[in-house]
Amino acid sequence: MADLSNVRINSARLWDSLMEMAKIGGTPKGGCKRLTLTDLDKQGRELFISWCEAAGCTVAVDEMGNLFAHRAGGDPTLAPVVMGSHLDTQPTGGKFDGVLGVLGALEVVRSLNDLKIKTKHPIEIANWTNEEGSRFAPAMVSSGVFAGVYTKEYAYAREDQDHKTLGDELVRIGFKGDEPVGQRKIHAFFELHIEQGPILEIENKDVGVVTHGQGQRWYEINLTGFESHAGSTPMPRRKDALLGAARIVELVNKIALARAPNGVGTTGMLNPYPNSRNVIPGEVFLTCEFRHPDDDTLTGMDADLHAGVEKICAEIGLTYDIKQVFYYAPVTFNAECVAAVRRAAQHFGYSHRDIVSGAGHDACYIARVAPTSMIFTPCVDGISHNEAEDISQEWAEMGTNVLMHAVLEKAEIVG
Repeated sequence: MADLSNVRINSARLWDSLMEMAKIGGTPKGGCKRLTLTDLDKQGRELFISWCEAAGCTVAVDEMGNLFAHRAGGDPTLAPVVMGSHLDTQPTGGKFDGVLGVLGALEVVRSLNDLKIKTKHPIEIANWTNEEGSRFAPAMVSSGVFAGVYTKEYAYAREDQDHKTLGDELVRIGFKGDEPVGQRKIHAFFELHIEQGPILEIENKDVGVVTHGQGQRWYEINLTGFESHAGSTPMPRRKDALLGAARIVELVNKIALARAPNGVGTTGMLNPYPNSRNVIPGEVFLTCEFRHPDDDTLTGMDADLHAGVEKICAEIGLTYDIKQVFYYAPVTFNAECVAAVRRAAQHFGYSHRDIVSGAGHDACYIARVAPTSMIFTPCVDGISHNEAEDISQEWAEMGTNVLMHAVLEKAEIVG
């Protein structure tokens, strides 16, 4: 059996790469704005490709713009072990969300080259298009197409706020590839990511071994009452749509608290109409969502929402429309891949704990078509989707060391 005691990544090189990528779309507050399929995304992709090619990889682009950097294995007939994440960001994103998983994977390849380690299976680095969904909704649409969740035509038709389509923008920046999406075989997939929550830092854990991904249900709700004068309409005669919305916000919070600690609920958007200071709001549009790792529990949260909204609106005299706009079932990651991550953390003596992913990730879709797991690093104060997002170089190093050893277990060292 190969001696892996000294097999570690180059921490300084990884950190330098993260900081260099962060310059593309860097914001005054120290974050990144590199939205999917913008010119800045194109620059980030081109830099990533140049680094991969310098590391001896060949790079392929599929019809969704997903990038795959291939490091040859001893047996070219075998499916590759794939690792990766995404390079696109939120409008006020940080330097590490997604990017750590892509450049950490690149550092694994670079370090294997330095150490002259060969593997039986090929190894690949993936960059998935439009993970964030901040420009083109829904999130994770390209890994979703890869996994057969969405059709390619559905994905191409997604529009941004300026009515530009994802398909047209792929062509515009030159990243609509020829490789049929989803045809690439995967022996195992690993995604390194920052936790985007506070648990690992609070508990002083070096690594999160991700066992499950939370299921999600997203809703859009339209409430209709009657706008009227704020001064001359008696309280008992009002049909205040914003009052209904306020009670629904409280309802969402109550439903999630009843399923603590794994259940979460959020009301993210609330738009009243006519939005005048002396008019009782006659209409409100709001969004809410629930997440939980158990699908039966998530279904119960859905039932409680519908019953609660009906009761609230009846009491105030509102009509309503509630629509579920997004759903994916909870994910149980592959037991063998999870065990490989755990063994890698144990190998280094890193403190670690099992953890459930509260956010959606490309790995959650790839798990439908290949054995998959994830590795979490802590992030400062649990902050993510914010320019203040931060991690330490040591956290990045530890997470990437675990990634490398989990990948090597699956790729099988030769020679």
